[in-house]
Amino acid sequence: MRSDNAKRLRNRYYVKTTRTAIKNFRNTSNKKEAEESLPRVVSLIDRLAKKSVIHKNKASNLKSKLTRHVNNLQ
Repeated sequence: MRSDNAKRLRNRYYVKTTRTAIKNFRNTSNKKEAEESLPRVVSLIDRLAKKSVIHKNKASNLKSKLTRHVNNLQ
């Protein structure tokens, strides 16, 4: 029970950090800047999927949408 609470808090921290990174990434309008930060954001998403904090298909969908975002930038 005690470890459940600790894990829940840790997972909430990881999800919130990743969500903030994704939000900042989506607000980027510079293609070069976005290409540089894409691997870092994808790494955060992969880490959440690996630890089963988010589902692997959700991680895949997020990565796909973010990559599409970079490709659509001028």
